[in-house]
Amino acid sequence: MDVSFIKQMKNLEKEVLLKSVELDDDGEDFQFELDKFNAEEEIIAVAPKCVRCNTCVDYCPVGAIESANIFRLAKITDKCVKCEICVQTCPVSAIKLIKNVVVYDAESENDFVEYSLNNVSCSHRVIRMDDIRIDYSQDNNWEDCADLCPTNAFILEFKKYFDSIDFDTGVELKDDILYPYINKKLCIGCSACVEISQNDDAITLNRTIGPISHSRVIDINQDLCVNCYLCEENCPVEAIWLEDGDVVLDNDKCIRCVECTNHCPVGALNRIEFE
Repeated sequence: MDVSFIKQMKNLEKEVLLKSVELDDDGEDFQFELDKFNAEEEIIAVAPKCVRCNTCVDYCPVGAIESANIFRLAKITDKCVKCEICVQTCPVSAIKLIKNVVVYDAESENDFVEYSLNNVSCSHRVIRMDDIRIDYSQDNNWEDCADLCPTNAFILEFKKYFDSIDFDTGVELKDDILYPYINKKLCIGCSACVEISQNDDAITLNRTIGPISHSRVIDINQDLCVNCYLCEENCPVEAIWLEDGDVVLDNDKCIRCVECTNHCPVGALNRIEFE
């Protein structure tokens, strides 16, 4: 998704006026001035194609994602530290990294503020189904499982289908009842069917989830550091600390989020993208 739009300054002035002036004030003394600026911000959002697998919830290192269920998508909360691990981990790429840019050129003849939203490509970690099995002796909400399967690997079939492929369910099937079947060649191991199942033991999934692919490093300038301890106090995974006056970073624990860099008051810490 790449979207750009503009807002005329006169409309922005009206909005700021309404929010800044007391209701009993006529606003005649209000002066609106805006200098040239360029601001960028990362946004992480869940797209409608979320399959409710909650893999993102399981792998979020700071508990910043509310679980999905049959009625709602997963939700990124204000606890998000922009580490992008959920973006890399979503099996169906339903979590998007978006760059939000706001630009105003005070010297331009065009009297408007420009906004743009652009998708940012991100590496994806390996997620692979190793094995998946159904316990046919249990009742379950099989139709919901089939509806949420992103690859149509999970289907419902009558007894004659199982007979035609010589598939043994381990139980006696009836002719007029639909039963679940998983095509292992199509299954990607997203775990949506497992997560949405009302019976915890109805489906067993074994899968492989590969390592995170980091595309940035935290650059430390020891000469600028003022030993304020804000990086240590705000790191959500205890990956950075001060030792004998120097900043120490555990790269194995670091999730490359924005907490230490945003809280550093002197710019001694910076998140640098790999070239």
